[in-house]
Order: sequence, then C-alpha cells, then structure tokens
Amino acid sequence: QVQLVESGGGLVQAGGSLRLSCVASGRTFSTNAMGWFRQAPGIGEEREFVSGISWSGGAIFYGDSVKDRFTISRDNAKNTVYLQMNSLKPEDTAKYYCARARTSQPSRSQYDYAYWGQGTQVTVSS
Repeated sequence: QVQLVESGGGLVQAGGSLRLSCVASGRTFSTNAMGWFRQAPGIGEEREFVSGISWSGGAIFYGDSVKDRFTISRDNAKNTVYLQMNSLKPEDTAKYYCARARTSQPSRSQYDYAYWGQGTQVTVSS
C-alpha cells in the first residue's frame, strides 16, 4: 500500500508563490514516476494534468497552462515530490493532488496513476 500526503496549499494573492510537497510512504517510492494534478470545483471527475516527473528526474512534463511558471522536483531520499508555483493566477485556484504513476515514466493521463493523495487546496485571489 502507498500513502501520499500533500501539504503547502493555502490562500495567496495573484502573482504570489506557493510550494507544494507530497510525502510518500509504504512501498518503494523511487522507481515510479510522480505527478501533480488539479481539480477546480464544478469541473466533474476529470483532473487537469499539471506536471509529472520520472523516477530519475530526467523526464519532466508540464501542462500548457502552467509551463514556465511551475517547477516540479523530487528528492527520492526523502520520498518527497515538490511543486514550486510562481506567478500564480486566479485560474490556478483548485485542489491539487499528488499521484504515483504505474510506471517509471510520467504520463499526462490521470488513468496512468495508481495512487492518489487527499489533495491540498490552493486559492489565488485577484
């Protein structure tokens, strides 16, 4: 079993920054890709891909809406993945979820991730 716990969300003004963290426990962390997704209220079950990182950190993907503003990283020794979010916009408001992929390579599809955290709320005021 794998447990993922996100932290670092909160309320921030537009243009500000936040750093999300996701700590994994349970089965091996370092061989799987990790990803961040988000879900805004009223959007339904589909979660928007934010970013993904391979187990080695050599492959990194970003969603088009966050490219050049967000940075994903991971520390396998600490079983932790991070999402640095800069230049935040009101449209970034959502609940952010950390997820562990089924393989070592990241994917933009939520269906390629087997384990999910409970999420952390990010609210950006204008």
